[in-house]
Amino acid sequence: MYVALYAFVTIDGFFPPIPSESAVIALAALWASGGEPNVYLMAGVAAVGAFTGDQIAYTLGSKLDVHRVRLFRTGRGKRSLDWAERALTRRGAAFILAARYIPVGRVAVNMTAGALGYPRRRFVGLTALAGVAWAVYATLIGIGAGRWLGDHPVVAVVVGVVTGLVLGLFLDWLLRRLMPASMETVQLDPPGEGEEPAAEEGGH
Repeated sequence: MYVALYAFVTIDGFFPPIPSESAVIALAALWASGGEPNVYLMAGVAAVGAFTGDQIAYTLGSKLDVHRVRLFRTGRGKRSLDWAERALTRRGAAFILAARYIPVGRVAVNMTAGALGYPRRRFVGLTALAGVAWAVYATLIGIGAGRWLGDHPVVAVVVGVVTGLVLGLFLDWLLRRLMPASMETVQLDPPGEGEEPAAEEGGH
């Protein structure tokens, strides 16, 4: 089960078919209402999976044209990608930390970080911190739902998952309000494109 959770959270880091916090919240709610699975191990696995997925997203972004990725060719995907490009150039650290809580948004941010050449060492540190905080956040939501509805574990799982999704949507809305579309963009240098060729002189 822990291997499956790790794989699910990792894949969600660069291809989010279903928000992985739903799985973490559901398992934490089950632990709170029934004692299984081990919530501490589960949270640790979730944090490592989140970190791994973020690194894969960054690497993909550094090697692919993110504008051609199918996920970002939809209306919502294009808006997320444009938003990520603007925000990273202004508040990169805070934005990478916050975007971990937003499905699709985190993929856009992490792939864009790779595409724009955001410093890798800094990215690794920020995503390690974000992964731990995100795992604790999702686990606490699940535990809260499980404690509140301990006699009804299935209801606790549903309530926890819905709460997590609503909070994710709220954070998405809040970040977009704080970083509006009209914000001026200052581009970072993509890998290998930081220098411009010198202009040729007319005489020798």
